[in-house]
Amino acid sequence: GKVVKAAKEAVSVAKIIADQTGKEIFGIAIDDNIDSVVDLAGKMGISTIKGASGITLYHPTMFSRIIVNAARDADVIVFPGTVWGREIAPQVCVKLDATPLSDIIEVVDGSTFKRSIHGNKIHSTINASGKLIITVRAAVFDVPELGDGTANLENISTETVDGDSVMKLAEILASSSETIELTEADIIVSGGRGIGGPENFHLIEELAKELGAAVGASRAVVDAGWRPHNEQVGQTGKFVSPKIYIAVGISGAIQHMAGMSTSDTIVCINKDEEAPIFKVSDYGLVGDLFEVMPK
Repeated sequence: GKVVKAAKEAVSVAKIIADQTGKEIFGIAIDDNIDSVVDLAGKMGISTIKGASGITLYHPTMFSRIIVNAARDADVIVFPGTVWGREIAPQVCVKLDATPLSDIIEVVDGSTFKRSIHGNKIHSTINASGKLIITVRAAVFDVPELGDGTANLENISTETVDGDSVMKLAEILASSSETIELTEADIIVSGGRGIGGPENFHLIEELAKELGAAVGASRAVVDAGWRPHNEQVGQTGKFVSPKIYIAVGISGAIQHMAGMSTSDTIVCINKDEEAPIFKVSDYGLVGDLFEVMPK
């Protein structure tokens, strides 16, 4: 029903590649109703959308077939690094006998890209040729600025996937939480082990509510069962890049910082002035969070 931030970031990558190669961009939209997607695509600078409408359930095999049919002649196919993007991209890659480039963080030129590996400790530069299938790490690239352009819609045929041997989506369980999604948030307040226990996490929630922010957590907090996994920020959680990231009682393990170090402004509150989190923070407050947070 809407275009997620990670998909907008993928458009930015496509525009960078197009500018460097002189190629044109087209988008592919698959949903029940794609009118809003086509409208947004035009404003983001995409002139053509190949669309498949009337599809109410996600099915990776069907989606990959639609994309293969629509993008068979494309030089580069860019996917957002979301759960669905990472599931569909390999199927499209195999069907088109393309070269896969996963989790890119920078476009050097039209055939050279950078990836982050080993928990963001190393950046590898890869040069590739031929047809490329790219997934883009979320929360690294800016979203395109919106203009007043319009996109032309080309309807593409869809295939029905039948048979007992293919996976079928039984149902989608929508989250009952009213909190803001981490990867979409402009402000995030995250709590770490220093919060002491789940009974104290209301301090994080109250500040987040006051700021209109999303609630995040470190891996230690999630592993301890204090918070659900969908709130985890870091290498084994979600990569985020909000305008403001506030880390409360988080020491700053490399795995956590790999997931939030691209935030525009980082603020930390920690009583240990030697905590690694201070090294990546724009603003750091040495103090007891239980005294600081209520204020």
